[in-house]
This record gives sequence, structure tokens and C-alpha cells, in this order.
Amino acid sequence: MSTRSPSRPVGVDELKRAWHALNAGEFRTRTGAGRGPRGRGAAAAEDNWSPVHGEHTIAVLGSAGSVGASTVALATGLAAAAPVRVIECCSVTTSGLAAASTAELGLHQRDWRQGKRDHVLLERASEVLAGVDEVPPPIEAQNETQLTILDIGWEAGQLLATDCWLAEAVRAADQIVLVTTATVPGMRRAGVAMDLLSPWQPEQIALAVRGPRRKKWPRGLEHAGGPAVHRALVAERCVEIPVDRELAVNGLDSRPVPAPLISAARRLLEPAQRPTDTSEGA
Repeated sequence: MSTRSPSRPVGVDELKRAWHALNAGEFRTRTGAGRGPRGRGAAAAEDNWSPVHGEHTIAVLGSAGSVGASTVALATGLAAAAPVRVIECCSVTTSGLAAASTAELGLHQRDWRQGKRDHVLLERASEVLAGVDEVPPPIEAQNETQLTILDIGWEAGQLLATDCWLAEAVRAADQIVLVTTATVPGMRRAGVAMDLLSPWQPEQIALAVRGPRRKKWPRGLEHAGGPAVHRALVAERCVEIPVDRELAVNGLDSRPVPAPLISAARRLLEPAQRPTDTSEGA
């Protein structure tokens, strides 16, 4: 009588993952792998990424969850001229762009799910990611002049404390956009994030504040974020992001992004489009 245990049914999703792993060469044994599913964490941590020649990067971070960072990232892409792509770097479980594409392009072998929205290429993670070091490196840009917007999707402290390509990409970005809300907690969190980011490029951090116009902010709000936020406001490195009630309820989907939001996001492109001034900050 046979003592072999009954075989376990294999699902279609598992077969697809095995096929992609085979094509990518991930069937080879890795030492030290295993921090993430199928060793993904160790594999991603070993990979480096840097923009190609002519590629400009904007890193968009939220000071907290649900402040509208993905909306600002997409609106900035829509306000820019092609070629432009928005790479959402968070886990599939926290995606804000899952319904934003108007055309799905399928799953790339580098584990990025691709879609299109007007002239913007959208790339988002296809799997659950347990940490920043599990985010796969981006697909190499195919255009000589490429704007790449990184929708970070992780808390600034967690990001900068992790040795990974994404943390280095934020530090080296042509511009950092920190998204927050026109509230006291929002400003406080923005202040903490700006203090963490300031050692690298304080003059290239723009503040995108979702809420009413600045002249209608409550008294004392401008000082709630501390010196870093106050310096950004004084230097006019602040863009007011209008609140759209329908968008706030429904989130990003295939419906048009409100024109006032795209107009506001266009102002975020101005620093990134200027030639680099090597004398700045000297």
C-alpha cells in the first residue's frame, strides 16, 4: 500500500506566480532569502535603482495616511507633458490607484501591474508587501526624457530607516512633495517628516496642503508644524490643494480628475522643470 501523502491542489494564481518566477530566474536558490513571501524581501533589498540619463524624479509622500498623496501624484502626472509615469510603491492592499486607470495593460514580469490614464503610465505593485524593502525596483524608463513620479506610500520614518532602493531614490529625487492637510495634526506630522527629510535637500521639499485657501487657515495653523514648515511657507514652497467632496467620498476612479486639482498640481512641476542651479545652497 502506498504511503505517499495526497497531493495538494495547485491554484491558477500559484501557477502564474511560478511561471513569472521561472521567467525571471527566481527558481535559483538564494542564501539568506525568506524575509518576505518566496524570498521577495531579500531579493528586492539586493537590487538598486537609479534614474536613467534624462530621467527626472519627483517623490510624493504623505505626512499620514489618507491625506491625498496618490491624488496629488496622479494630478501632477496629468499636469505634466508626456512621457510621464506614476509608480505607486505601496502594497497592493493600500493602493490608491487601483481604480484610476482607464486602460489596463497587464502584469509586467518585474511584478508591476501597468495601466494608462490619458498620457500617464501608471505602475502599481501586484502583491502584498510587508515592508519597504520588499518593493520591487521600477522598470527601466524607455524614453530619453522621462518624468517619473514616485508615489511612496510609506511613512517617512519607516522609509528612511530602511536600507533599500526606495529610500535612496527619495534622497536623490529632483524634488520631494510632502502632502498634508490644513489641520493642526496634519501640520505637526508634516513638520516631523520635513525634519527627517531636511538633511538631504531641504530647498527641494515642497509642501502640498489639502484644505481651504491659505488666507482662510485658522489662526496659528502656520506655526503648528514648527520651524521646518514655517520656513517652507515663508519661502513660498507651498501649494494649496483644493478639496473635492466627490473625490473625497469616491476616491480615484476612471472619472475625470477635477481641473482645479490639476491646475494646483501644475505648480508642483515648476521647480522640477528648472535647470539645476549648482550654486544654490552653497
